[in-house]
Amino acid sequence: MIGIRTLLITLLLPGVILLLVIDSWNDYRTLAAITNEAYDSALLEPARVLESSIEFTDDGTLAVTTPVYAQVVLESKAGLRKYFRIEEIDPPMPEGATSVPGTGRTLAGMPELPRPPTWPTSGGAPIFFNSVYRDDPVRVVAVARDLYYRGQHRQVLVLVAESIGRRLLAEGAARRQELLRDARMLALVAILVWWGVAWSLRPLTRLRNDIRTRSPDDMTSLDASRVPSEVVPLVEAVNYHIERHRRVLDEQSHFLADASHQLRTPLAIMLTQAQYALREPDHNRAQEGLRAIVDQLGRTRRLTEQLLSLAHASQNEAPTRQLLDLSEVARNVVLQYLPLSHEKHQDLGWVAANVADVAAGMPSASEAIEGSGVTAVIGESALLTLPVLGSEAELHEALANLLHNAIHYAPVGARITVAAAVVGDRAEVSVSDNGPGIDAASRGRAFARFDRLGPGRPSISSGSGLGLSIARAYARRNDGDIMLRDGEPNAQGGVGLAAVLWLPLAMPRGIEAGSSHGTVT
Repeated sequence: MIGIRTLLITLLLPGVILLLVIDSWNDYRTLAAITNEAYDSALLEPARVLESSIEFTDDGTLAVTTPVYAQVVLESKAGLRKYFRIEEIDPPMPEGATSVPGTGRTLAGMPELPRPPTWPTSGGAPIFFNSVYRDDPVRVVAVARDLYYRGQHRQVLVLVAESIGRRLLAEGAARRQELLRDARMLALVAILVWWGVAWSLRPLTRLRNDIRTRSPDDMTSLDASRVPSEVVPLVEAVNYHIERHRRVLDEQSHFLADASHQLRTPLAIMLTQAQYALREPDHNRAQEGLRAIVDQLGRTRRLTEQLLSLAHASQNEAPTRQLLDLSEVARNVVLQYLPLSHEKHQDLGWVAANVADVAAGMPSASEAIEGSGVTAVIGESALLTLPVLGSEAELHEALANLLHNAIHYAPVGARITVAAAVVGDRAEVSVSDNGPGIDAASRGRAFARFDRLGPGRPSISSGSGLGLSIARAYARRNDGDIMLRDGEPNAQGGVGLAAVLWLPLAMPRGIEAGSSHGTVT
């Protein structure tokens, strides 16, 4: 794209030039009219003198008594040649006539002087016209006069002409002055426009230099107070992008710091255990050390998998979504973790959603799918208890982390219930237990990475503190979230913890009340 300076000058200068041309043309026409009017007034003066110098003689004929003043006025000068003629029109032209009669009797002057194109009125109004006399362009004025004496009616035509050389010189000088003035004005406008645009763009130049001179790790916001108001939205958008990039970098830095710290400890422990097993002469005790290394490797593997999951969940790109049944995803997670809960002798239960609540008030499939970005056809027999738009793998991972946390932190013999439900326009899956729980004031910290909360919860030191962070990251990538609530009452007189995953309902058609409702234990 062309630069702003070039664009503004390209847009402004043609308009300024056009206005100057129009203004110059109007000024030239006005000046030419004034010049012609002044010269015509000077040309009319000898014609009036000649008109008044015509008199009747005693025998009733017409005679011209030219005064000295008229003779002086009619004298030719350098560059201004003058001609005149006085003729008697016989018979006189009637009132209102416009055609020019034939040549009358010349009383004085040049007989070949051009005649007017139309007949002047007898009231004395002059007629000015341009013509050529003896190869000399001239300006001519014609005046007609009626004379009466002792019942006699006579009519005369007075013609006075002068060369237009001086008129042309005056108009040429005026034209040159006008062009020179317009050229100066155009040059001044071009300089002012160039300087004004350059001055207006100086804040952008400073902004560019400020960005170029920054160090790569400088994530401070740009100063929007030093740029024009039209550029402030752009600077604010750049600042918003810088802030987002800074948050991403901060999260990555914290993640790398936390991950390196969390991985360094188990590696150091395993190194110590391996060295102990190598030095131990007793075979049985060496085997115990190796088993401890295997256990530590299992926990480290779990930690590494969670770190990879958290890194994937923290990515900014949107997941590939499809229409799926959140209730079915939750049921598969429950079936997957049944063996792990049985190892701890825990009662893991599954409560499906009431399909009648889901089906109430839902729109048709075309209404639900239109505008959702999902390419699918849902038949009338399709059965989706909790229809949502999301990534099945990510939602499965989120629910798996919630259920793994509940099994891990709940004591032996605890009761864990996974329930699906519809709340308003949202699909919810809750994982509730009757373990030690987390007090309400500390639940906000539970989503922090590597933060193991919950006084009195067993085996806290063996956890990584990443389960809730991973679950929330995956939920938010799918337009949902994770909430913590009070769980079921426990033996200590308190309540356990309930982690709830919610997503917006996609609301497809084809749900039939009374199906898929029950409990799996």
